Amino acid sequence: MKGFMLMFMGIGHLYEAFAGVHILQYMYGCSRDDETEQTERFGQLGYNGENFLEYDMKTLTWKSRKQQAHFMQDEWNSDISRLDFWKNYFSQTCIDCLKKQVDKGKSTLMKTVPPSVSLLQKTPFSPVTCHATGFYPRGVTVFWQKDGQDPHEDVENGETLPNDDGTFQKSTHLTVTPEEWKNNKYQCVVQVTGIKEVFIKVLTESEIQTNWEDPAPNIILIIGGVVALLLVVVGVVVGVVIWKKKSKKGFVPASTSDTDSDNSGKGVQKT
Repeated sequence: MKGFMLMFMGIGHLYEAFAGVHILQYMYGCSRDDETEQTERFGQLGYNGENFLEYDMKTLTWKSRKQQAHFMQDEWNSDISRLDFWKNYFSQTCIDCLKKQVDKGKSTLMKTVPPSVSLLQKTPFSPVTCHATGFYPRGVTVFWQKDGQDPHEDVENGETLPNDDGTFQKSTHLTVTPEEWKNNKYQCVVQVTGIKEVFIKVLTESEIQTNWEDPAPNIILIIGGVVALLLVVVGVVVGVVIWKKKSKKGFVPASTSDTDSDNSGKGVQKT
């Protein structure tokens, strides 16, 4: 990261019996460029949203920006202890504090995490989404290119959103037909602040992640299952019918006619 800034802001309320509530705002701080070691300082006082007083770094005094602030300018500049405080603050205190804060939080302030880039699509005719996630810091550029050029139509950019782990995510959606992207080179480009590497995902069929499945195999499986079930049902019905027919015959009773009695006695010799 090239430079750092330390800034303080505050808001106070001024109450006047005849005019209600007024707002007093103050903002002061400093910045430092790590490469050039150039520093800048600023101090401002606002009243009801307008710049009222401003600290002059050359004269080391406060200057009014509104006629109504002349009395405050004279009062602040006549206070030697106040002027000494701001002189020391802008010349030394603010920069020292900025350096300490940068050294203390350097691992966080200068941390970079590369993104994970995926191409997502619900159906073959839905927009193709380029989803970048898990990157840090927040600054990111995600865009589509067609044959090396940035398409300005049929592209919808999402917002940069935070993840639960402190990283960020962002998506951009491209509306394009399969014939169009198969005949042209479409690619998603991701650039993250602080990372020199550019992350590119070329739109190809193998790169697309989707939950969509071809319904034809499922239909064939369903039809096959229904046919098999019908065969089982028919088999069961035929078996039941055959069983009922057999059960109606039952046991054949023994014959009790005279003829049968006579026949049964044949071959037996009487004595």
